[in-house]
Amino acid sequence: SQSSGLGQHLFETSRATGARPSAAAMVLEAVMVCVDNSDYTRNGDYGTTRFESQTDAVNIVCGAKTRQNPENSVGILATAGDRIEVMITPTTDLGRMISELPKIFVGGTSDLLRGIQTAQLALKHRQNKNQRQRVVAFVGSPITATEKELETLGKNLKKNNVSLDLISFGEVEENTAKLEKLLQAVNSNDSSHILEVPVGPKLLSDVLLSSVIINPDGEAGGGGGGDFGFGMDPNEDPELALALRISMEEERARQAAVDGTAPAEGAAAPAAAAPA
Repeated sequence: SQSSGLGQHLFETSRATGARPSAAAMVLEAVMVCVDNSDYTRNGDYGTTRFESQTDAVNIVCGAKTRQNPENSVGILATAGDRIEVMITPTTDLGRMISELPKIFVGGTSDLLRGIQTAQLALKHRQNKNQRQRVVAFVGSPITATEKELETLGKNLKKNNVSLDLISFGEVEENTAKLEKLLQAVNSNDSSHILEVPVGPKLLSDVLLSSVIINPDGEAGGGGGGDFGFGMDPNEDPELALALRISMEEERARQAAVDGTAPAEGAAAPAAAAPA
């Protein structure tokens, strides 16, 4: 298929060009990204909808992790809907990661607890047991789990050597206490982090780029890449950057066709009220 062909091209291009990795490149990781696709993410309070802002941020996580080490693998799951849906198990194919995001349906209530538990299970079955395990969870809606449940989850993750990065947006104040409790339980040698991004002038992806989650060695995110994203500088690797842009544009056009709407470059989606 065209998508799989593009994914292979991205993989081969990134390997052949060898984009300069950061000092964090020695870390070998398997990562599961938990995407919040609840009704709350329809809100248009981040310049665009929370879900679209989150999608850009997820792309950055995928791009940064694969750039830090070509043997790193990343998987994606959705935390809302009838059940936790694993979109893709950890893979080194950046094109496949990106192509899964537009397939996520927005709706329902997010179950962060079960989402992280499912991510942990997916990491347990990773092919390369030498990879360290990490969950990156986006939280853009109120957390339904109790502090006690989250504390138990955190302890279990720590026991099984799973690190956790939490990216809170949209309902930042409401979720702070619960996320702090979860972080305290899971954190070991500062291997886990929380990033809170309240509504404001800065894009979710821009704040993420300059955070320790993307830049564990403290380098500035993007390296002059402007608003390109993907955790890389397009000037360093123009061919890979072009392939990434094409992939994103194709997926957005395909999704727009499915939704019956015309894709508008940079157009903000209409704001939708959060469910009562």
